[in-house]
Amino acid sequence: MLNSILAYFDGDVSFVFDTSFFLRFVFSPSPALLKGLGLTVAAAIISQVLGVILGCLLALAGLSRFGLLRGCNQSYLFFFRGTPVLVQLVLIYYGLPYLLGGADLFPPRVFIGPLWVQGALVAGIVTFGLHEAAYMSEIIRAGIQSIDEGQSEAAQALGMTPALAMRRIILPQAARVIVPPLGNQFNQMLKTTSLLSVIAVPELFRVAEEVQSATYKSFEVYLGVSVYYLALTGAWTIVQMLIERSLSGSRRAVTAKTRAA
Repeated sequence: MLNSILAYFDGDVSFVFDTSFFLRFVFSPSPALLKGLGLTVAAAIISQVLGVILGCLLALAGLSRFGLLRGCNQSYLFFFRGTPVLVQLVLIYYGLPYLLGGADLFPPRVFIGPLWVQGALVAGIVTFGLHEAAYMSEIIRAGIQSIDEGQSEAAQALGMTPALAMRRIILPQAARVIVPPLGNQFNQMLKTTSLLSVIAVPELFRVAEEVQSATYKSFEVYLGVSVYYLALTGAWTIVQMLIERSLSGSRRAVTAKTRAA
């Protein structure tokens, strides 16, 4: 196989891996690369929080007694789970302003609180949050349904409203079921943020592309950026394991106290 490839190129294969450049890229990153790394983490966190909040609302709509709410929920899930997130990103960033008559929804700079942020970043976070909500709603709904209905009925018998029973009784217990898949979703979100490069947001992958364009060291750069993503997802996996272990320990402690009583 190798001989046939070399023969095709008349033996002219001049690839040389630049180890020195690769090590500098990974272990001595430029300020722009570090800023892109920070932007990747920040975008992932904000998008995930938005997805969880919207997912809670969608889960409650899916469990509602009102058919209209359930229908709207199913339509939302059908679209956002059935189309690629890249398509959704392009639709929201390019298509939505066009649909609204050329409205400048995502200007180059947007003032949010004390910060000026790139409009494209806002579009990306909104898109990722909406996309994530479609998955989180099913995770949260499954967590809620894993709790015995008798607990909700008992809470309401004690005078709690359904909303209060959900907040005080159901959701805290459902969290043990929700947290593991939530952690997996955030792990995926860290990688999904690389799509921001399509709309010129200077996150980790976009900065890496600019380095590659300037140096023409494609393999070293893309291998190096893979190391960064592996470090991010690996670190989060450790954090997730600690959180799950803590929840399991709390559950065992409560069970032991209940049996002792």
